[in-house]
Amino acid sequence: MTARSIITTLVLVGISLAPMLAAAWDRPGYPPTRKEKTSERLFGTDVADPYRWLEDGQSSEVKAWVDKQNDLTHSVLDHLSGREAIRRRLNDLLSIGSLGTPQPAKGHYFYTKRTGKENQAILYVREGLQGKQRVLIDPNALAADGTVALDWWFPSRDGRYVAYGLSANGSEQSVLHVLDVETGKNLSDIIERTQACSVAWLPDSKAFYYTRYPAAGTVPKQEEKYHRHVFLHVLGADPAHDKDTFGAERQPEDWPDVALSPDGRWLVVTVEMGWSMSEVYFKDLQKAGAPFVPLVEKVPALFTVVVRNDRFYVHTNEQAPRYRLFQVDPLAPERKEWTELLPESEDVLEGVAVIGKTLAALYMHQASSRLRLCDDAGKLIEEVKLPTLGTVGGLRGEWDGNELFFGFDSFTMPTGVYHVDLRDRKTDLWEKVPADLDWSRYEVEQVRYPSKDGTSITMFLAHKKGLERNSRNPTLLSAYGGFNVNITPQFSPSRFLFLEAGGLIAIPNLRGGGEFGEGWHRAGMLDKKQNVFDDFVSAALWLIKEKYTSCDRLAIQGGSNGGLLMGAALTQRPDLFRAVVCQVPLLDMIRYHKFLIARLWIPEYGSADDPEQFTWLYAYSPYHHVHSGTAYPAVLLTAAESDTRVDALHARKMAARLQAATASDQPILLRIETKAGHGAGKPRAKLLDELTDEWSFIFWQLGLKIYTERGQE
Repeated sequence: MTARSIITTLVLVGISLAPMLAAAWDRPGYPPTRKEKTSERLFGTDVADPYRWLEDGQSSEVKAWVDKQNDLTHSVLDHLSGREAIRRRLNDLLSIGSLGTPQPAKGHYFYTKRTGKENQAILYVREGLQGKQRVLIDPNALAADGTVALDWWFPSRDGRYVAYGLSANGSEQSVLHVLDVETGKNLSDIIERTQACSVAWLPDSKAFYYTRYPAAGTVPKQEEKYHRHVFLHVLGADPAHDKDTFGAERQPEDWPDVALSPDGRWLVVTVEMGWSMSEVYFKDLQKAGAPFVPLVEKVPALFTVVVRNDRFYVHTNEQAPRYRLFQVDPLAPERKEWTELLPESEDVLEGVAVIGKTLAALYMHQASSRLRLCDDAGKLIEEVKLPTLGTVGGLRGEWDGNELFFGFDSFTMPTGVYHVDLRDRKTDLWEKVPADLDWSRYEVEQVRYPSKDGTSITMFLAHKKGLERNSRNPTLLSAYGGFNVNITPQFSPSRFLFLEAGGLIAIPNLRGGGEFGEGWHRAGMLDKKQNVFDDFVSAALWLIKEKYTSCDRLAIQGGSNGGLLMGAALTQRPDLFRAVVCQVPLLDMIRYHKFLIARLWIPEYGSADDPEQFTWLYAYSPYHHVHSGTAYPAVLLTAAESDTRVDALHARKMAARLQAATASDQPILLRIETKAGHGAGKPRAKLLDELTDEWSFIFWQLGLKIYTERGQE
């Protein structure tokens, strides 16, 4: 909201979109789409792929087809009555900014913040806890259209320098730069191919270890998105001569991250191998020529390490699906010598920040956060009081410090950053995101429902107070269900558009996520992926049974792995939903692993190159379960040209197949964004355009009323 909202009264006037349904969509005909007889026989099964030609996003024919699809989509969505009111309200809501948790470094406090109409978050620094903030890196000044993003940043321990990554057009293909904090000027060091970089500064701030990908031409083109290695860079040196420190003997898909003890002695590399297994190696840099030795190797569990001068803190789910914490002496690293500090409990131990002699332990209880302070022996000192049911993020502090920062938000509460003085454990609000919204009008509840196999699933419901169960509430059901990702109560400005209009937002915690530990994750991956889809469909059935909503008032939305979920729900239960928003999705599960970085996801989904895994993938692959003559609901598929994670081919092929197959009069629309990627770093302006299209589509299909500012009193 802008400052003028303080003196402005909003006159809320309902504008019904339902009467526009027939006028806006009379099915004038989809763009012609060539259909081929492409098919291949896999393990005794003929797999048809009539739109394989749409995989080639660089083809002039495909580009022309996409242009026609985009034209159709805009011809429908741009003319909906009430669209401009939706855009205006979204513009206000997106003015609610964002705030990152600060990282202290010897009197410097580094953090990101976006306010008002800025496209991208800016990196700031304060000298002193309450010092005046100063801009360090403003990506908004680097591109007029806001398409340059700050991907990541790592200050040196003394606060002298910041290594940071910039990328363009949502590609996440970061280029590393180094900034002198005092002067605000960049050093000469520029390193390309540093996507999702991990950086560990040496104590003297003259060099750092980091991760990067191979230069073009040094490996086959299809391999350039793999082979992530750890290098050592000395400031001022030519990056081409940086020493390849770790990764040369590893599998191309392995994902190493690097950490260094504060005294610079212990170099630790954690290697992720999918989302259920990692290995840890360490090296004593005080011993010339010392090799990396395994701390954990070939153990089917996850391990992360906080590195200190004389000990490692190891967070793991080994024989503890809800995780536990060990202390390890690097001079006696044998497994039998490990000391358990925080045993497994009923809650999931998400992670631990080690600050001085305090362990700040972040737990998850029934899919919401709990924060506990313990001494260095693991004894509970105090549980930090949190504002409400919500999510703690970004635990930060200095290794030898006495202060902890954490961020907190909820469905009805934008981010606030809190400061804990660990000497007296006093907690204060450090800064918060301002938002002129009346939180008292809304409530959040958590319910349970049975899935198809009887498993109890939790679900958050957010809505206006006094909601009636009359089977008529417009409802948005959204979920993810995969990759050990936790879906917890978090603030989304655009969802208030829906809540203000009387909508119900339902967010279930499906299997495949990590809300209840690794067992919950494993129950929704590989051959058990159908559990995720059953959990989601069961959520819809429960909402209908309990008279929260009905099929014709129910929309579903999800992106990436959640886009796969939308595709499965759409093809398995097309009768259950009025509208589907399927964002940057995976949909062809037979060929998904052949594109971009998708080989990294084989441990989560499996590969159709394996006969057993082919069987379960083909059983649910949404693209292969579109059947002619089926009455499909309204569908909006979205994707982006610069996506480096999920190729837009999935959305293209699915749109073509649905348009050819559907027997209903509901629209099947495709929206392909230019100069944008998977979502990270998307500028505010593009986000406003995208959200306007998506919410206009949802409001239209649900016959929902929107609200607009009509005057001033």
